[in-house]
Amino acid sequence: MSEDHQIIVTVNGQKYQRHVEPRLLLSDFLRHHLSLTGTHVGCEQGVCGSCTILLEGEPVRSCLLFAVQADGRNLTTVEGLSDHNGTEAGRMHPLQEAFWEAHGLQCGFCTPGFLMSLLPFLEENPSPSEQEVREAISGNLCRCTGYQHIVDAVMLAAGNMIAKDGSEES
Repeated sequence: MSEDHQIIVTVNGQKYQRHVEPRLLLSDFLRHHLSLTGTHVGCEQGVCGSCTILLEGEPVRSCLLFAVQADGRNLTTVEGLSDHNGTEAGRMHPLQEAFWEAHGLQCGFCTPGFLMSLLPFLEENPSPSEQEVREAISGNLCRCTGYQHIVDAVMLAAGNMIAKDGSEES
């Protein structure tokens, strides 16, 4: 018999306090306790990348962490992506827009994991080469697209984000 633990986490800018079992996976906590179902669970072994979220700004596989390990930490899920880095309210993040424009998704199951993996990548590398993009997405699996449209979407997003940043400096 396990004893519940109280955790306090900030997810997408909102603070939550819950009592959870010590063995509850972070992915299950997000989906079942907070109803943030954009975090998908595929392999439950950290291989597919569908459950990727940002923990203190770094991409992590939420199926490999316990919810208690996130106590006191800041998390961003795909639901918070549109609010990330000053994206206007009600608008998609430029990365999301590029996935839509370049047909970087088909069934969409893997898309949240790709987006959450790529966001820090583009913040650190705003003008990547195609090879760098391919390396950045190598930890995420997609069964539908063949990856080329995903690469195209990332390259489009990078260009759009640079153009947006450049227009703000003028």
